[in-house]
Amino acid sequence: MTLNHVRRGSGSPLLLVHGLGAGSCSWSPILDALAERREVIAVDLPGFGETPPMTGEVSVASLTDSVANFIREQGLDGVSTVGQSMGGRIVLELARRGVGGDTVALDPGGFWSDRELAAFGATLRPSIALVRMLRGRLPALLGSAAGRTLLLAQLSARPWALSAETVLPDVRGLADSPSTGAALDALTKGPKQQGAPAGTVPGRVTIGWGRRDLVTLPRQAARATELFPDAVLHWFERCGHFPQWDAPQEATRLILDRTG
Repeated sequence: MTLNHVRRGSGSPLLLVHGLGAGSCSWSPILDALAERREVIAVDLPGFGETPPMTGEVSVASLTDSVANFIREQGLDGVSTVGQSMGGRIVLELARRGVGGDTVALDPGGFWSDRELAAFGATLRPSIALVRMLRGRLPALLGSAAGRTLLLAQLSARPWALSAETVLPDVRGLADSPSTGAALDALTKGPKQQGAPAGTVPGRVTIGWGRRDLVTLPRQAARATELFPDAVLHWFERCGHFPQWDAPQEATRLILDRTG
């Protein structure tokens, strides 16, 4: 399977891997700013965006395989990678495998305790069911500060301050993507993330975390850096689970400074 993708800009290539939601459109708040300095390649994972679902089991390993195959097919050996949430876990797994170059993982999944993982599944599944039920009313609901606050309190530190154009693609993606459920099962029921001993990753590793993240809780950052001891940790102070929503300029600077 060849992953659907968008390319913009010129310069040292930068591969973006999204989390649950809209696919490559998840990067829209910062894509143009990144493309001013770099050649940006944003992929749709299988079953998200315009890429059809994969055949066989959906797992973190198989999703990572799809990105590793894309890197090889496109001649992108040594490419810098950036991922958010599930995509953050995927780019860390690529680094653990020795694939790619510099790595930036924003609020990556995979570092929950058993209790935190149970709470994550118990809260996110009803949220996805709710947005599916409200699918036809999402533009109107997200068009108001009150609606954004109601629907996005788990995902953003300041949902009332965001625009509907920023958040609507990801919320619609949660409702519409055919692989949302299977990918969520992979995160909640699959193996935990393995680490990479010091000196074994192919480039610099940076982990960015929102201080107000209610999906991947800030205390999980200590587990991530313990498993990836070469990583540098960056805190987004007034930020929830989506740095590209809550802190787009800071996220852009971090990505450009820590890759290439």
